[in-house]
Amino acid sequence: MEQEKKLILDVNESPKKVGQWIILAVQHVLAMFVACITVPLIVFSSALVPAGFANAGSVVSYIDANGTSLAASFVGPTLVAAGVGTLIYIFLTKMKSPVFLASSFAYIAPMVSAISLGSLPMMRDASGAIVPATAGAEVVGFFGNLWALPIGMAFVGLVYVIVALIIRVAGVAWLNKLLPPIVIGPVIMVIGLGLAGSAVSNLTSASGSGSQYNLVAILCGLIAMAVTAVCAHYGKKTIALIPFVIGMGAGYIAAVLFTLIGYTAAGNEYFHIVDFGPIVNNFSNVSFTSFLSLPSFLFMPQNAPAMSAVLSGNHIGTIALLFIPVSLVTICEHIGDHKNLGGILDRDLLEDPGLSRTLMGDGIATAVSGLFCGAANTTYGENVAVVGVTKIASVKVIMLACAMTILLAFLSPIMCIVETIPTCVTGGVSLLLYGFIASSGVKMLLAEKIDFSKTRNIFVASVILVSGIGGLSIAFAIGDMSITVTATAVSMILGILTNLLLKEKPEEKKALE
Repeated sequence: MEQEKKLILDVNESPKKVGQWIILAVQHVLAMFVACITVPLIVFSSALVPAGFANAGSVVSYIDANGTSLAASFVGPTLVAAGVGTLIYIFLTKMKSPVFLASSFAYIAPMVSAISLGSLPMMRDASGAIVPATAGAEVVGFFGNLWALPIGMAFVGLVYVIVALIIRVAGVAWLNKLLPPIVIGPVIMVIGLGLAGSAVSNLTSASGSGSQYNLVAILCGLIAMAVTAVCAHYGKKTIALIPFVIGMGAGYIAAVLFTLIGYTAAGNEYFHIVDFGPIVNNFSNVSFTSFLSLPSFLFMPQNAPAMSAVLSGNHIGTIALLFIPVSLVTICEHIGDHKNLGGILDRDLLEDPGLSRTLMGDGIATAVSGLFCGAANTTYGENVAVVGVTKIASVKVIMLACAMTILLAFLSPIMCIVETIPTCVTGGVSLLLYGFIASSGVKMLLAEKIDFSKTRNIFVASVILVSGIGGLSIAFAIGDMSITVTATAVSMILGILTNLLLKEKPEEKKALE
């Protein structure tokens, strides 16, 4: 009896009809879109302006003298970075792995911390433009240390390439010994739980009114959370693939209705959840750029003066210690994602095209992404799920999805709509996303059958969780350079050392054998 074909389209095959090709690519774009744009929306909307700084009733953050929102400015570049990064990965893996790369949630915490290093206070001058603040001036926002992001991503890319080269020569056993599941699982939990405060802060604030605690905003965020969870749990077919699209859409619609009825019609500022300013401004004077515009990439000249003004050599060591420990964690996630995808494809991707190639593709894509938007690229489980459900593994479908993703970044109306998404909606979804990151660490411990009846395992996990969630960082100076080892880095280092110090007892090894 002939064995049933596992895939409808294999990696090297293409859809026969253009219409099918487009629909299949659109599925991948929808699967990654919300998670991809959520990273810049969260990082740049909450990290730059401390609570209490307000301007005309609205909390503000700026990237340039025109007062353009950072959160909005980097959505387009993040989409381009995802498309370009995926194409780099596909090229380096010889078109043998149907993976989509996009912005990584694991790096949100180090990105937020890196941006705050040496941030530059801003004021509004006589013409209304946003400029560096002078002594005694009213501070309305801060220029973030934006160059910290591409530098951090360069460190991440370098780590990936070095590990890829070592694996090519020495294999992967050394990495498994250095970072076993008992270390990686709790570190992943620390990364997720460390972002809990950011999620709650976003959930409780209203974008339009500038309120730091708004019950209507909380309701809109909880609607987004609940709808996302219901769609992910009960949804079938397409609904199950895009729960975040539907959830954020539901939260956004609720926020729009509250704004139109409570604020626009009744004049109650408390219900001003959505700021429609970006859409109004885009179409107030209709021109070509109202429909097509160039994304404001991080490397573009208009961003350089602000970034160079706040960057200091003293920050380099701290930046390295923010990003390098997380890169070791995401390397382990990378390996897991490719094992998962390999099971779907019924082949070993760690052998062909090989782990060294997939790591190098991921790392170089991240370094390039750092220059475009400051975010890291990572393999997206959402798109792996699309491959698994549809049984369409065609790399050429992924390539078309890359082209569509890049094109979206140039469509001004789409970017304007994204800019109006209130932080409470992204905060509501973040309750699930950040919890999902933390829960992934628990899932790893269960999958690897870590035995917590052993005191050794309890101690390793305890050291990581308490030091990481408790915020144990180490600051020291080398000459004029001050360096801070972040809590995530400290927790990982302590976990590795504790794991190496507490060897398995002979009777435990014998029991395993």
